[in-house]
Amino acid sequence: MKKILSSFFDATFLRFILVGVVNTLVGTAIMFFCFNVLAWSYWISSALNYIVGSIVSYLLNKRYTFQQKGHDWNTILKFIVNITICYVLAYSFAKPFVIWLLSGLSTNVQGNIALLVGMVLFVAFNYIGQRFWAFSPKKDLK
Repeated sequence: MKKILSSFFDATFLRFILVGVVNTLVGTAIMFFCFNVLAWSYWISSALNYIVGSIVSYLLNKRYTFQQKGHDWNTILKFIVNITICYVLAYSFAKPFVIWLLSGLSTNVQGNIALLVGMVLFVAFNYIGQRFWAFSPKKDLK
């Protein structure tokens, strides 16, 4: 078990977290600005976060975190599918869960907390998907 954990939480994981900090700062600013200042919906605000954040994430994770060179349409497609699935799962779970858990609070507070919960879930799902599927090392088919 210790070997599994140490191989999961390695230098790649730390680089992923650093890239995630950059994505989080950019995307979160966009998301909360759209939700609170522009009064856009939960779904539009969170989607804009992940559209912009995903572009930054792909570029940084491809080169820096997973150290892949070149241009590979298969990796881009897998990355987009991964981001989409993680986004839908995380935010579809977060909003009803927070509304149920915090039913006595205002809709705005629930929305803001649901956005935060969705972010946490998204990071967990996304790391697993990127590391073990989208950017997984290519295996020889010999």
